[in-house]
Amino acid sequence: MKLSIGNDHAGHDLAMSLIRWLGENNTDILYYGAFSRDEAVDYPDYATRVAKDVASNKTKFGILICKSGTGMCVAANKIRGVRAANCWDLEVARLAREHNDANILCLGSNFVDLKKAKNIINAFLQTEFEPRHLQRLGKIGMLENMMYHG
Repeated sequence: MKLSIGNDHAGHDLAMSLIRWLGENNTDILYYGAFSRDEAVDYPDYATRVAKDVASNKTKFGILICKSGTGMCVAANKIRGVRAANCWDLEVARLAREHNDANILCLGSNFVDLKKAKNIINAFLQTEFEPRHLQRLGKIGMLENMMYHG
């Protein structure tokens, strides 16, 4: 499997641990992240790179890590074709895949430790989308094509 992974400074340590673990499990990784936890960076820069990989089918899935998971999730979802989900437990990860066909997993390093992150990633990657939700995804796709002018 090939994954795109990105993180900001707050997600650096968790990302490095996960990259080592995923590498041990024969996962090819395209890495776009801060190389230190000591120098602040802007999470949208990394979210955009991972989201573009997923939207263009360069990779099937992406993982984004910041302090809460929310900033990365918001930024990634601005890219057409991306369905990023901020997941903090196994059930949320399963539902994100089953119901929403989420293609980017966002994690909050302040709320998910390494063990939990590994379990969430496994659940996310192993869960299949349920086609009964296709109509809803179609409506989301229509929203992506709308321009709101308030």
